[in-house]
Amino acid sequence: MFSHPRKTLLIVSVATLLGSAQSAMADTTIRVMRVEISQVEKDYYAEIAREFEDSHPGVTIELDYLSNEAYKSKLPTLLQSDQRPDIFYSWGGEALKEKVEAGFVKDLTAAMQDGWQARFPASAIDAFTIGGKIYGAPLYVTEVGLWANTALTEKAGVDVDAIDTWQDFLDAVATLKEAGVTPIVVGAKDGWPMHFYWGSLATRLAGQPGFEAAKAGEKLEQLVELEPFQPGFMTTTYERASGMFGDGEAAFHLMGDWDYLPSQQRSVSGEGVPDEDLRFISFPSVEGGQGNEATFGGLNGWAVTRDAPDEAVTFLKRLLSLDNQREAAKRGIFVPVVKGAEKALTTPYGRKVARDIEQASYHQIFLDHDLGVSVGATVNDISTDIAQGVTSPEEAAERVEEAWQFR
Repeated sequence: MFSHPRKTLLIVSVATLLGSAQSAMADTTIRVMRVEISQVEKDYYAEIAREFEDSHPGVTIELDYLSNEAYKSKLPTLLQSDQRPDIFYSWGGEALKEKVEAGFVKDLTAAMQDGWQARFPASAIDAFTIGGKIYGAPLYVTEVGLWANTALTEKAGVDVDAIDTWQDFLDAVATLKEAGVTPIVVGAKDGWPMHFYWGSLATRLAGQPGFEAAKAGEKLEQLVELEPFQPGFMTTTYERASGMFGDGEAAFHLMGDWDYLPSQQRSVSGEGVPDEDLRFISFPSVEGGQGNEATFGGLNGWAVTRDAPDEAVTFLKRLLSLDNQREAAKRGIFVPVVKGAEKALTTPYGRKVARDIEQASYHQIFLDHDLGVSVGATVNDISTDIAQGVTSPEEAAERVEEAWQFR
């Protein structure tokens, strides 16, 4: 007569065990990998991740960050391993196309058809469209321009508002040198920051149809001859250069608008250049250039790996919601790409970038990504070689052309 309670207890115990096993099996971890960013932006992503976890029991969001160069070098290997992220940061262009062709990236075309795609401008979706299919979702738009410390430029008698042409900029650099002020800080060790000069000049000269590689090299050579960079620029990383500008060690830093918060964080004081001394100006125009109305920068976003769980796409949709994009704009983290979110921008730098992008004849994304990994690496290499005076503009152009032919 005591068998029934025992049987009931056994059933309950088995049910509990099965329930626990099913719960464990249902648990899902979504790994998100991104290039290293400011603590403010990390906090922003962490808040979104916690909110998503609270509304999706059993789902855990892991946020991983790698320095810029480590990210670029390690991501291809990670994508081939069982340690691959479910969502990874992407610059689009040929570099993303190569990963798509290798079979690493999930097709998001169908997922975009429930109204998700309509959140973004067509140009933003185009940046992640390959062969008619959508392989990524845009996060923000960036512009490369000259960050200027007006406390230093005014000390040397340079009016940043008067810098319109490339010659104006060269004259400003010469004036700063004469006044004993380091004109420019650059993290040339990483290659890509120097490519911002060559790439911006190439875009200004040729416009959308192509690149004036040799002429861009000649213009860059003009700057190099003035010896404008800080001592040891070839051993300086981007992160170090960003902090040096924040510490007031140079008048100019050619960098993306995203560097506003990181430059503060990387400075010794943690405060960077005071807002009242900080300006962000467009890259100078080039006489006779076909791309003087264009912008140069990024249209960055996220891609999802091929075998990622469905929850990864669900999280990405939440991450890129209008409310979350507005919040990023409000905090001055980046210039959002979701329609309407730009209205929440609070900094003059963010508003300028949004206005520039809107008015531009077209937006050229970073050449080291737009042209693919191998050609992009060559662009970075020739930019630093010209800066060191170890290659001629003509030789540099030939190397880029050869890399393109053999890509």
